[in-house]
Amino acid sequence: MADAPIFLCIICELQKKSKISSSRKLGLKIRLLAIAAQMLQEENEQKLKEKETALTERLPPLNISGLSLQDLQDLCKDLHHKIDVVDEERYDIALKVSKNDTEIQNMNLKITELQSKFKKPHLKRVKISAEAMLSVLLGSKHKESIDFKANLKTVKKEEEKKEEVTDWRKNVEAMSGMEGRKKLFDASGN
Repeated sequence: MADAPIFLCIICELQKKSKISSSRKLGLKIRLLAIAAQMLQEENEQKLKEKETALTERLPPLNISGLSLQDLQDLCKDLHHKIDVVDEERYDIALKVSKNDTEIQNMNLKITELQSKFKKPHLKRVKISAEAMLSVLLGSKHKESIDFKANLKTVKKEEEKKEEVTDWRKNVEAMSGMEGRKKLFDASGN
C-alpha cells in the first residue's frame, strides 16, 4: 500500500510532461495559424463576391447618357423610392434579429436554470410565535417559556395639566386692566 502514492505521483509527472518537444509544438502552432489565416482570407473573399453578386442582381447598371432633365428627375425619384424600401426592409430585419437574440438569451437562461442542481424553492410566509421559534432553534434545551414583555422597563408618562373650562366672559373680566396683566405676569414667571 505504501507504493500506491508513489506510483500515483509518477503517473502525474508523466502526464505533465508532454510527448511532443517544444520546437515541434511551436512548428505545429505556426502551421495551424498559417492555415487559419488562409481560411479567413478565403472566407472574406467569398463574402465580397457574394456581396457583389447580390448588388448586381438588385441594381442593374445605370444608363444616364442621353437622358433629358425630366427623365433624370424621374430616375432620382425612383432611386429614392427604392432606397426607402430597402431601408424599411433593413429595419424590419434588424428588429427580427434583436427579438431572436433576446429569445436566445432567455432560452439560455432557462437552460442554465434547468441544468443547475440547486433550485430555489418557493417559500411561504408562516406566522410563528417567539416561543415556537426558540424551540425550533434551541431544540430540547428550550423548556421554559420566556416572557419578553416582563423584562421591559415601564415608562411613566407625566400627566398634562388640564385647565378647567370656565366661562370665558369671567376670564376676560378678570384679565382686563392692570390687574389682569399682573396676573398674566405672575403666571408666566412661575
